[in-house]
Amino acid sequence: MLTAFARAFKTPDLRKKLLFTLGIMVLFRLGAHIPVPGVDYRNVQTCMDQAKSGQGLFGLVNMFSGGALLQITIFALGIMPYITASIILQLLTVVIPRLEALKKEGQSGQTKITQYTRYLTVALAVLQGTGLVATARSGALFGNCTVGNQIVPNQSIFTTVVMVITMTAGTALIMWLGELITDRGIGNGMSILMFTSIAAGFPGALWAIKMQGKLLGGWLEFSLVILCGLAMVALVVFVEQAQRRIPVQYAKRMIGRRSYGGTSTYIPLKVNQAGVIPVIFASSLLYIPALLVQFTGSKADWAQWVQANLVKGDHPIYMVTYFLLIVFFAFFYVAISFNPEEVADNMKKYGGFIPGIRAGRPTAEYLSYVLNRITWPGSLYLGLIALVPTVALVTLNANQNFPFGGTSILIIVGVGLETVKQIESQLQQRNYEGFLR
Repeated sequence: MLTAFARAFKTPDLRKKLLFTLGIMVLFRLGAHIPVPGVDYRNVQTCMDQAKSGQGLFGLVNMFSGGALLQITIFALGIMPYITASIILQLLTVVIPRLEALKKEGQSGQTKITQYTRYLTVALAVLQGTGLVATARSGALFGNCTVGNQIVPNQSIFTTVVMVITMTAGTALIMWLGELITDRGIGNGMSILMFTSIAAGFPGALWAIKMQGKLLGGWLEFSLVILCGLAMVALVVFVEQAQRRIPVQYAKRMIGRRSYGGTSTYIPLKVNQAGVIPVIFASSLLYIPALLVQFTGSKADWAQWVQANLVKGDHPIYMVTYFLLIVFFAFFYVAISFNPEEVADNMKKYGGFIPGIRAGRPTAEYLSYVLNRITWPGSLYLGLIALVPTVALVTLNANQNFPFGGTSILIIVGVGLETVKQIESQLQQRNYEGFLR
């Protein structure tokens, strides 16, 4: 692999793409450390030291922003508004006929959907930025921090508007940087920036586990976490690469004196067809009850029950609810992202068929049956992987920013595999030895 990397950097155009991508990643990380105007940086650092990093309602968003959220920087919102906008547009495509028609138009329709995604991203950034500023002004961002209500000393309307505009502009800049990587760099830009945000928190989280450890100066806990991480990476690579290949045969057709078709191919159905989306959905949904309690300040019985059972990740009710939500959303997302009837109609239109299965409705029923069968192990795998940080909370007394959490490992391994495949394909185009043998 090192030889392949060396050959990749020896290729002028590929080296230019790799260096461009690395430059954007460095710029992205620099922006994650520039405070928003109107924020008292010293008080923020004081609260960061007092609070356990990654805990609370904003742990997931803070992870996707590379720790920029709790430091209230210009990139505080990170890539999360774009992810949310993309998911919403994808869900609306199934519901709104206009979006479904645009999706079927090909490149021109996809360009229009991308434009809608940008507009929705900016709108969500304004909404989330306003919520973050309001939370910071109230002192609720860091819980019981002694100087939490002094994070934003000047609470005038002008200062609030400037903070919201700055964070919204930061989100728009992140979106532009991601599109630059996609056009002129290597890999999917948004995925690369997400990878950068999550990987940036690994060294600090690993060192925190070592410092909090009690056995052999913390090195035993540190080693156990590293071994656990390697095992999880191996498991995720194995499952993410696993797929059920449905064979498809295309009938031979004669047009004039030439014959077309007669080829064999397959439909790849991944075991984890939904990716990391169910974990994000389940995490976001579980945040809503605790968020309502925090902002309403209610002391009712339901609020006390939520505080006792749905806030701490190591509570059995939280763990079971989280697991069941992931399984549900795995089936839900697969159902809306893969349409067996549409695939069957396209196959029938171009003369394709699955050996032993009649074209049309029987093919759609067969694809649906196979998809349901392989989604079960995929959803259970997602649920178990996502519970790893919770197990770490109990066994290693780690914080909720456990570096090898399910969401972070799924994203890092998935983006890494996809990026390596793209570099591999470009190396093979130039007749060089690639990464995979």
